[in-house]
Amino acid sequence: MSEDTRPIAINAAEVPARTKPSNYPEPFASRMQGREKHPLGDLFGLTNFGVNLTRLAPHAVSSLRHAHTKQDEFIYILQGYPTLHTDEGRTVLSPGMCAGFKAGTGNAHHLINETAEDVVYLEVGDRTAPDEGQYPDDDLQALLVEGKWKFVHKDGTPY
Repeated sequence: MSEDTRPIAINAAEVPARTKPSNYPEPFASRMQGREKHPLGDLFGLTNFGVNLTRLAPHAVSSLRHAHTKQDEFIYILQGYPTLHTDEGRTVLSPGMCAGFKAGTGNAHHLINETAEDVVYLEVGDRTAPDEGQYPDDDLQALLVEGKWKFVHKDGTPY
């Protein structure tokens, strides 16, 4: 999209969802069923950070539980009652609540929709490189290589 065709403002709920639901390799990608991300920042040509309007269907998860080495993340709950799972345990969130995840702490996190209603939230993350994603619950490691995520087993062998 060129600068001339970028919108001035948009209705976030009308932005199409990503066509590829997950970058994870199998068997992890299929665990992201019920998650729908609408990339907002990309529409405006933002390159320093990303913004997504994300919807979790009942019993869906935001991601595998992970921590970044270089990239900070932030979420703001708009609708529903997701459970935030971090190294400290589980916390039920509600509309208006937010949480931030500082890079380099090793504190892994993700949201789980354990309810029968949709959860909607904004997620914001910076795009600092080089970055790595650590997944304490899964045999997975993510490496940001030339702007693309590369996934390997914890022993370094590729998927």
